[in-house]
Amino acid sequence: MSILNTTGMLRKPTHPGEMLRKDFLPDYGLTVSGLAESLGVSRQSVNELLRERRAVSPEMALRLARLFGNSPEFWLNAQRSVDLWNAAKSVKEEVDRIKPLHVA
Repeated sequence: MSILNTTGMLRKPTHPGEMLRKDFLPDYGLTVSGLAESLGVSRQSVNELLRERRAVSPEMALRLARLFGNSPEFWLNAQRSVDLWNAAKSVKEEVDRIKPLHVA
């Protein structure tokens, strides 16, 4: 038996870059350069992530989880929520035309 979630989320999920920018960097006293150095990635990669122009990849999720002591799933789930929200908005009309199947 499945439980339908028909209401959907009413607001756009928080992008992982926003979480980093507003919560993690200030709490840990990190700069863009400091975060990039700690993660072993380029400053440009971090900057694009913080500006929400780049998605968290599985590799980046592993790096962030190691640095901040949480799980890669935390970062990937946050990114997945944003990706699904964006996809739902961009193909809403097409998806709405699909007729659900019912068990015979």
